[in-house]
Amino acid sequence: MAGPQESIKGRGATINPEGRFETRRRQDFDDGWTRDEDPPSSPITELFIDHARSIITRNDSPDIPFTQSVNPYRGCEHGCVYCLAGETPILMADGSLRPLAELRTGAQVYGTVRDGWYRRYVPSRVLAHWSVIKPAYRIGLEDGTVLIAGGDHRFLTERGWKFVADALQGGPRRAHLTSNNKLMGTGAFSVRVPQDGDYQLGYLCGLIRGDGLLGEYLYTRPGRSSADQYQFRLALCDLEALNRARDYLQSWGVPVYEFVFAQAGGRRKAMHGIRNHGRQAVAEVRKLIDWPGAPSRTWCAGFLAGIFDAEGSYSEGVLRISNTDHDIIDWITRCLNALGFGFAIEQAARTLTKPIQVVRLIGGLSAHLRFFHTVDPAISRKRSIAGQAVKSSAQLKVVSVEPLGRSMRLYDITTETEDFIANGVVSHNCYARPAHAYLNLSPGLDFETKLFYKPNAAALLEEELRKPGYKPEWISLGANTDPWQPVERKLGITRSILEVLARFRHPVGIVTKGAAIIERDLELLAEMARDQLVMVAISVTTLDPELKRTLEPRASAPATRLRVMRQLAEAGVPVMVMFSPVIPCVNDAEMERVLKAASEAGARHASYVMLRLPHEVKDLFRDWLQTHLPLRAEHVMSLVQQMRGGKDYDSDYATRMSGQGVYAGVIAQRFRTACRRLGLNTERFVGLSTAHFRVPPRSGDQLGLGF
Repeated sequence: MAGPQESIKGRGATINPEGRFETRRRQDFDDGWTRDEDPPSSPITELFIDHARSIITRNDSPDIPFTQSVNPYRGCEHGCVYCLAGETPILMADGSLRPLAELRTGAQVYGTVRDGWYRRYVPSRVLAHWSVIKPAYRIGLEDGTVLIAGGDHRFLTERGWKFVADALQGGPRRAHLTSNNKLMGTGAFSVRVPQDGDYQLGYLCGLIRGDGLLGEYLYTRPGRSSADQYQFRLALCDLEALNRARDYLQSWGVPVYEFVFAQAGGRRKAMHGIRNHGRQAVAEVRKLIDWPGAPSRTWCAGFLAGIFDAEGSYSEGVLRISNTDHDIIDWITRCLNALGFGFAIEQAARTLTKPIQVVRLIGGLSAHLRFFHTVDPAISRKRSIAGQAVKSSAQLKVVSVEPLGRSMRLYDITTETEDFIANGVVSHNCYARPAHAYLNLSPGLDFETKLFYKPNAAALLEEELRKPGYKPEWISLGANTDPWQPVERKLGITRSILEVLARFRHPVGIVTKGAAIIERDLELLAEMARDQLVMVAISVTTLDPELKRTLEPRASAPATRLRVMRQLAEAGVPVMVMFSPVIPCVNDAEMERVLKAASEAGARHASYVMLRLPHEVKDLFRDWLQTHLPLRAEHVMSLVQQMRGGKDYDSDYATRMSGQGVYAGVIAQRFRTACRRLGLNTERFVGLSTAHFRVPPRSGDQLGLGF
């Protein structure tokens, strides 16, 4: 491990690592001009204009209690360095199902995106997969669907995203499931029938009768005793069905030989085939696809899968199977009845000698998914539901939400769309320094010295609030980086945003550690507080000025934060103290002292967040430890890893804020005990009000002049 580095005066990061998305690679190079004894210079802060076109960010992250935020800045000068049951079936992008516990990063599942009036199903890549042991709840739905999930998990209801259970630890009340809610989706997925021998025979019967060639050609040739020909051939564009048929035939003792039936050309796909011209093989195939006297349920499922692969189609939300053979149509309807599917028979336009009959499955997407999952056709492209709207007549009203009374291992994923489909309902999956990587900058010193600001933030916000369809929900100000960081003294962007929110009487929640600048805006905040329009959460990481200088070199001093906390409370502004982040063997011993000091300063609510080291932050923090606390570095990281399943960081949304394991449990117990003793979190936070929201007249409007 590398030895201690020299810190850079006034900066938190000691290094400037490459960001994940940088297109150019960097390499350290010693040109001989820098001597070992030269102290590292402090890089200057550079300001860049962020040409934003919108200002309100909509958030769906399940571990934060707000749905929209405004971020005046990118980067921050402060210099700080720091689930469902496993068997739940998840809808994969190929139309199949897979248990949540078995998913892996990179897998393709279905998520949803908003398009016009509806959310629509779209393929979505899994970005992360994790598990945690925590208290579980059983959610029962009207149609019999049962879901097992943690209290912090969220599902999409007809009224938006809602958590399973009510309160966040130490935080305000949140929207949660009640018996008046209806979940969005198709309802519980069906279980695939066993693919036993009967299923295989049914599949071969449907596929070969629908798309195969099976014949005997008897004739004589001069000079030879016999010239009889026997032929079995199956040629398809889709290898999934062809490979399944090949494997099934071989398992029944019929060898087949692969060949290319037609080369690809233009827009035409290549067709591959299997065949056997032996007399015995053709006789065996004919025997395998005989109509059964008393078909079993699995034979019916296999037959429907085979005939769908051969003659079925699924487009624009309509599932059809077509054929000209009355016997095949009769067997299709017989098998659908046996499996409980509704259908209609339609006559296609007569363009051939034999009329085409079409069997159409009725019941919408719920019935189509039940068909796919029950009978399991092989061709994945025919099972795509991409683009279909998230709506159905399924009975998905919540009838019960009950704690199981025990902890169990729960799983979750992060996807590109930030949601996925769990047992037929839309489920939510689950910051600042790593976000700088999207700008092709380092999350290290670049994050502290290359700041982006939005000079038109107030104007953009006013335009968004004036839109006719805007519905007021409280805004988190500076969710990504601190809105009252040092550069705010010069630019005043946060102040201009607050002035807009005050004129519109719009609620706002603020999280900051830049307490010194709050005094400038105290009068405005007090005015908003009279109508329940503002709450301020002040982060206090330590009461030790020396530790603060290395952890948060440019943030306000601890005494200043407590003083401003008292001023806010005396002005009637609700105040929350955030002991964040909790760093093992660095500041964890101060928890009770910080909470006590904040309580005495007027805070009535409190929360804490365990140290999080996502993406490049883990390297920055390791380097910070080697620079400032080299003798404790190994022990600190050992405790961090104990809370994160043996890793530097676990993205599990259910535990990434609080950690897991013995150490995390001790911190949680200490926090609860201290809050109870100090009277913190004993009052239910009534929340921020949207009742006073109004759209004021524009400057210069006649109404604004009193006419």
